[in-house]
Amino acid sequence: MSRIGVLVCHCGENIGRTVDCASVARALGDLPGVAHAADYKYMCSDPGQLLVKQAIAEKKLDGVVVAACSPRMHEKTFRRACASAGMNAFLCEMANIREHCSWIHESRGDATEKAIALARAIVEKVKRNQPLSPIRIPIERRALVIGGGIAGIQAALDIAEGGREVVLVEKEPSIGGHMSQLSETFPTLDCSQCILTPRMVEAYQHPGIKLLAYSEVESVSGYIGNFEVKVRRKARSVDETRCNGCGECQAACPNKKIPSEFEQGLGKRSAIYVPFPQAVPNIPVIDRAHCALFRGRAKGLKKDACSKCKEACGRQAVDFDQQDTFTTVKVGAVVVATGYQLYSVGKQQPSDKLKGYGEYGYGTIPDVIDGLQFERLASASGPTGGKILRPSDGKEPKKIVFLQCIGSRDPAKGIEYCSKVCCMYVAKHTMLYRHKVHDGKAYVFYMDVRAAGKGYEEFARRAVEEEGAIYLRGRVSKLERTGNAIKVHGFDTLSGRPMVIDADMVVLATAMRPQPGIEALAQKLSVSCDGHGFINEAHPKLRPVETNTAGVFVAGACQAPRDIPDSVAMASGAASKVLGLFSNEELERDPTVAVVDETGCAGCFHCERVCPYGAVERKEIKDRKGVLLKVVATVNKGVCQGCGTCQATCPSKNVELQGFTDEQIFAAISAL
Repeated sequence: MSRIGVLVCHCGENIGRTVDCASVARALGDLPGVAHAADYKYMCSDPGQLLVKQAIAEKKLDGVVVAACSPRMHEKTFRRACASAGMNAFLCEMANIREHCSWIHESRGDATEKAIALARAIVEKVKRNQPLSPIRIPIERRALVIGGGIAGIQAALDIAEGGREVVLVEKEPSIGGHMSQLSETFPTLDCSQCILTPRMVEAYQHPGIKLLAYSEVESVSGYIGNFEVKVRRKARSVDETRCNGCGECQAACPNKKIPSEFEQGLGKRSAIYVPFPQAVPNIPVIDRAHCALFRGRAKGLKKDACSKCKEACGRQAVDFDQQDTFTTVKVGAVVVATGYQLYSVGKQQPSDKLKGYGEYGYGTIPDVIDGLQFERLASASGPTGGKILRPSDGKEPKKIVFLQCIGSRDPAKGIEYCSKVCCMYVAKHTMLYRHKVHDGKAYVFYMDVRAAGKGYEEFARRAVEEEGAIYLRGRVSKLERTGNAIKVHGFDTLSGRPMVIDADMVVLATAMRPQPGIEALAQKLSVSCDGHGFINEAHPKLRPVETNTAGVFVAGACQAPRDIPDSVAMASGAASKVLGLFSNEELERDPTVAVVDETGCAGCFHCERVCPYGAVERKEIKDRKGVLLKVVATVNKGVCQGCGTCQATCPSKNVELQGFTDEQIFAAISAL
């Protein structure tokens, strides 16, 4: 006869406000096989866990049901408490009477009745539970970091400093990300390159970090502790082992009129180029789409149209025949730090279905630019040498209008969220402008100023009180070019009057968006994205750097809009999770995996076809003489994630999920 203990949690008022927890405990205490039933205000607290341990010892329980919140939050907590009291941890289960009951009901009577039913079902299931043992699998103690921005660099350095190898993959020719494009950073106004460049060099030179720049993740297989990642190393057309970064090839290239991606289209580069002077690694890449030689080859010309870069290279590093290569790395954990892109505010959005902002003239009015373009104008290494000059005619603008929330907080355009950093970098831009154009006037149209961070509010106020920025609370309806000026039509809600400003330049504070291709990468990693494309965390409060796929972590702006301090903090948090995972040679994981009854398996392999994780394998059954008798399905316990798809698919009912057998599920359903 089973001796089940039932503990009902009030969860403060989260459950207790709607559910009569005492009545639930009394009703469950009358069930056959229930030897103990009680309720408590906070079961997950230390006194609450002590109640669980005492009940196991005093009542000699052989199963425990905790009726409380989601098992995703505290099932491990209660299983540890049961294990410390001498009970097999997997004889403890939770009934979710918070998310599944109290939070979705208004009637106390209905909620209480449903809570009793939910808990009763789990009691009947636990009566049929069997003791299980955790699965132990070996760990490859090497990490993969995807993305070489400040978050990826920080994560890689922290893991490497912890004594573990790191493979850092960056799709661009150089690491550094968007931070390398910034002029100065808020709220201290210190030089971005002065902070970032030493970290870039440190990551490149660290003996524990293998940098694969100009590379992309092609495929990912395996599971936590044992991932196998295929990386495509794109052809630079330059031999990295020979190149010393002298720059002679770039100087010799006759095509120097290609818009620079790093300069946001405001500067030019050659067909063979290094993205920026401080690039790491300092090895050029040939842009085959604009290179005369490769364009000639594409047209079928027998003779190379140009090879001046190769002729200029004294080390014979230029290799026109270089092709993409593939390398496979085995890692135990993955950190995703792919960063962000700025929302393109033009009329058409080819990357997604968002509505553009054609009324702001971006792409049609030359002097309407976005925040990153302004950063390049303000940067000492930018196309204008740090001078704020209009892109259209190179003149110094005397009036600049900054427009906030372009894309952010705008459901009509498809983006409901706040991009978090825009208020601060607009305040920074007004300061940089006044520092360089002393007689200039900066106007800011804003909805409200969100300056949540250490020193942020003081910084935003300094832009107004010390630097003279004029903040106008309201939205702008349209921009139009009139002669050499841009007429900005807006409305100041504080004064209650329309505003028309003749601006020399307009800067749009556009929304932060996930990087293009992030959803494809998420599919390769078996992680989910939200409706906007940002990678979902496992839990917003308790597991902010983890994903629902064990062993895959997130850092920085790939998870949500982040500023530099938050991105660095997240990266260090993800690195600590990785180092914690690597602290043991073996990984212990729950035994909730599928098991095949090989004696009854018909070898149809429906389970193999439907398994989303590739956990089902084929096994040959032979007699003592080595004669093949049959081929059956078997489950790799390290790969299986316990989804149960194979169990539902098996026509002969010879696959069962440990902890969720047909008998247990039927008993739970019958109890409802």
